[in-house]
Amino acid sequence: PGMEVDILEFKVPMDNNKTVFVWDIPPVLTQDQIYEQLYHVFSSFGPLYLLKVCPNAPLHPPGFYAIIKFYSAAHAANAQSLAHGRPLLHNSALKVKLSSKQTPHFLSGKNAPLSHARCLELANHYLGFNGWTSDIITLKELTSDEEGEDEEEDVGGARQKLRFGCIMKLSFPRYGVTTRGAAVVEETFTSTGPDVLLQRRCKLQRSVREKALVQAFSSVLLILLGNGKVMVELKQTSDQFEADETEDVLEVNEFSLSDEEEADDEDWDLTVS
Repeated sequence: PGMEVDILEFKVPMDNNKTVFVWDIPPVLTQDQIYEQLYHVFSSFGPLYLLKVCPNAPLHPPGFYAIIKFYSAAHAANAQSLAHGRPLLHNSALKVKLSSKQTPHFLSGKNAPLSHARCLELANHYLGFNGWTSDIITLKELTSDEEGEDEEEDVGGARQKLRFGCIMKLSFPRYGVTTRGAAVVEETFTSTGPDVLLQRRCKLQRSVREKALVQAFSSVLLILLGNGKVMVELKQTSDQFEADETEDVLEVNEFSLSDEEEADDEDWDLTVS
């Protein structure tokens, strides 16, 4: 048979074929213990984007069900066939199926990019910590033209507007692949003193670096070959920012901080509570 190939993007996995559903989990353990046991079983098949354990609906018998999202459809299929019927949780056999459920509306952000932390996690998992590097090409504060109206006095302090632009370079030396990403962030706030300004400045600088790196990862494909090897390729997308043609960050799509907060809503935490 031909070699199995799976292609991963640095995006929130939405597809049903990457999601498995475990049901009829008996209530012999606490929710946290079930989480830990399921995490132990399912993370052995590949990195997980999400593992969520929920109590059964009120009219059902007591117990739990779980939703598990993989980055890779092949890992999910593997997990489904090998974990189904496997004894766990005091020897009750696991019931595992691939999700057939339609995605609920609050998760329908079809191509949401992974958060910065998840990008790092996925890249490190498949490429190792030395498998990729990121460098700042440009990080600068952008002055706004309408300075006049920004200086309105607010009760208790002046309104301040900060704006930063950044271009990051992402390199995969083993594969001879490099790409770039760029971002602009801005924030308007009431300054109550120099320390507040400094804090906001540091926070925005970190935020714009992270956004630019996420943007760079958005053009990267991880190609998992059936023999365990990984390749890195770039998507040929027209919307990919051609940073080579311009060092002017202002050409880039602008992101506001609120976009980031919305994107993080679906980034449920995988750490054991």
